Amino acid sequence: MLVYIRLAKKEDLDQVMTIIDEAKKLLKKDGIPQWQSGSPNREMLTEDIAKERAYCLVADQTIAGVAVLLTTPDPNYAQIDGSWANTSEQYATIHRIAISTEFRGQHLSQFMMSNLISRGLMLGIKNFRIDTHALNQRMQGLIKSQGFNYRGIVQVDQTENSARNAYELNLS
Repeated sequence: MLVYIRLAKKEDLDQVMTIIDEAKKLLKKDGIPQWQSGSPNREMLTEDIAKERAYCLVADQTIAGVAVLLTTPDPNYAQIDGSWANTSEQYATIHRIAISTEFRGQHLSQFMMSNLISRGLMLGIKNFRIDTHALNQRMQGLIKSQGFNYRGIVQVDQTENSARNAYELNLS
């Protein structure tokens, strides 16, 4: 199976939103409040695509997943209950990662993460950050499998379920 990532295009938006909606349903089924208040939404993904920070995971010519690689500072990471290991260098943040139900269980999320990290390295970035809800054991497993270390808690918005476990990966 040929698998690669590429920048998402405007014409991918419907497929991308289907994958995001599938992920929201899975989180709800698992009792995880993450992504249950409307975000991420079509407007956010449209902006991500326009700013060339949304990536599609393509497997056998089908969009199998989506993620965002943000290379500008994430305002939600300015305050952390804990501490970042590297505060002097630019970092990239991985957000909105989701795999289609059609491709779940094939470990493609690991492939997506490693490719996003490779993309960051190609841009000269060696410091990566990511966050997820404390109940999201599936995502925490993925994050830890990629070498990220737990750094503390960040708040992603002003809602009651805004606390997220924050992780960091620093490559030399």
